[in-house]
Amino acid sequence: MAKSGRDPTKATMELKRELQKLVKSIVEDSISSSQDEIESNHLIDKAIQTLQALKQRSSNIKKFDNNNNNSNNNNNNNNGSSNSIWGSCPVEFRCPISKELMRDPVIVSTGQTYDRPFIQKWLKAGNRICPKTQQVLSHTILTPNNLVRDMITQWCKNRGVHFPGPVQYSDQDGLTEADRDLFLSLLKKMQSTQSEQKDAARTLRSLTKRMPSFRALFGESLESIPQLLTPLCQSKSQTEIHPDLQEDLITTLLNLSIHDNNKKLVAETPMVIPLLLDALRFGTIETRTNAAATLFTLSALDSNKSLIGKAGALKPLIDLLEEGHPLAMKDVASAIFNLCIEHDNKARAVRDGAVRALLNKIKNRVHVDEFLATLAMLSSNQRAVEEMGELGAVSCLLSLIKETNCARNKENCIAVLYTICYYDRTKWKEMREDESKYGTLSQVAQNGTSRAKRKANGILDRLNRAINLTHTA
Repeated sequence: MAKSGRDPTKATMELKRELQKLVKSIVEDSISSSQDEIESNHLIDKAIQTLQALKQRSSNIKKFDNNNNNSNNNNNNNNGSSNSIWGSCPVEFRCPISKELMRDPVIVSTGQTYDRPFIQKWLKAGNRICPKTQQVLSHTILTPNNLVRDMITQWCKNRGVHFPGPVQYSDQDGLTEADRDLFLSLLKKMQSTQSEQKDAARTLRSLTKRMPSFRALFGESLESIPQLLTPLCQSKSQTEIHPDLQEDLITTLLNLSIHDNNKKLVAETPMVIPLLLDALRFGTIETRTNAAATLFTLSALDSNKSLIGKAGALKPLIDLLEEGHPLAMKDVASAIFNLCIEHDNKARAVRDGAVRALLNKIKNRVHVDEFLATLAMLSSNQRAVEEMGELGAVSCLLSLIKETNCARNKENCIAVLYTICYYDRTKWKEMREDESKYGTLSQVAQNGTSRAKRKANGILDRLNRAINLTHTA
């Protein structure tokens, strides 16, 4: 008998400890003042995810056990005399999930054997742990267990019982074995002529857009994504890649990345991120936009943020931002923002010219909400603050506060100004002159959000102390 893997009780306790840490961080507001709102929201999201994981862990196996018990009860009522035969079969021939005789035994990555339709249903529900051992599945490939199948067949033969054939699996989204055959044939065409590659890519793009079950298919084999991208990997230069084929394949990657269970697999497939960066640099505007959108969806996972940042994704994203094509702006803004939540990516973004690009867009009043939020996030980086001072951020942000009615935008403007005031004394004069003439900071201190009031008052206190010290001297 296989040795049990990770103790489910221990795993549950780890989740609870993680939840306690997150809640403590949220309540104590222990993060730095220049980025507290953004990171606080991030902590709340992580706490919600951890809470949901706790809930799922406690309910999933219980739900399956209840379903299986009901199924067994129904079988006891309906099978008549044959039930006594199946009831006497060795426990090794029974599926650990259904408790019934296995018709199509398959092995999962932990080495445990299950009946195919029941483990597929388990995986389709979003579970990525082995029901029996509670170990995390390294992949979801199901390998036929021919030895166990032959043993079951012989056991049935010795008792004069006909071995029932496997149940054809059809998931709740209507995916049949015929659909799986189509999926495999389309991937096979990726190694054929360019004409067949283009037809297959167009079909896969459509299917993965319309059918979530087709997106899930890519998660069942580690070879599916490399097969999909074969045409892009085989090309020796960008000029050899047909623009339509590249667009369809990159868009298919985008569709796959929407499926939560695919995010880690897609990002960690070695050729994916380099091909996305090539698409960002050299594709049509539609391809570049969809590549940016793919990086955004993949960066929902914290581990992917670091992976994408280290691969050098911020520079081509910032280049596309500077070009300013209206079709791409929204996805580029979202991708840069998501990536910059990760600490090391902030330094990378600053090094790659993000501050200048963001300020130029804000000065031109292009997607101010998105770019201002990213600028506020970058203000925790000292080099970014220095650049903001050099590039005229103070006058830009003060003028934006005067003209906007958006409370969140005013809050982000004040957050950046607060950090500039803290790091760069040379900008105090400009802030004092504006305050003397327009009272911009005082108005926010009286009418802004609670966070904006706190930071506006912090700036005013610092400016007033500086004046008092000058008078005293």
